[in-house]
Amino acid sequence: MAKIYQFMAEGFEDVEALAPVDILRRGGQEIVMVSITGSEYVTSAHGVTLKTDALFDDVDLADADLLMLPGGLPGSTNLNAHEGLREALVKHYESGKRIAAICAAPMVFGSLGLLEGKRATCYPGCESTMTGAEYTKQLVTIDGNIITGEGPAAAFPYAYAILEIFAGKAVADQLREGMMFNHLTAK
Repeated sequence: MAKIYQFMAEGFEDVEALAPVDILRRGGQEIVMVSITGSEYVTSAHGVTLKTDALFDDVDLADADLLMLPGGLPGSTNLNAHEGLREALVKHYESGKRIAAICAAPMVFGSLGLLEGKRATCYPGCESTMTGAEYTKQLVTIDGNIITGEGPAAAFPYAYAILEIFAGKAVADQLREGMMFNHLTAK
């Protein structure tokens, strides 16, 4: 079981935050939603308020297998402005562990120089924020230990790709079928 931390800021994109949490938990992974706001409650770009599992200052990221960022605006900008998170991402990535971001959130990796020479995707129109990356225009792109997703419609394929990395193809395929995702892609 992987230990995954997803960082939540004011203005996150609802589906990009919650679909991966749902899929990864159903797939047996431990995922902790971490607020970077100082409050356990965080409000999405569309006015949905949710209670996170932990506060940034209270988590020890040493045991993390993956650090994950949902997209949305101004959520991605707020994530990028949090120095503690930025430092944690660099330390985690430089130690050889995985990082993931979807929609506008790859901007955080770009601003840290983590996308230099990497293939990555993001929400169309945000590609200039992925400094140094080759923009793939794909729903999901995995290059080494960096996983990126394009936007809201990519939330499910992004989450299944992450699940497949940590739990294997059979588990991901079984969950795709159980959640009827295969019915969407078969048509």
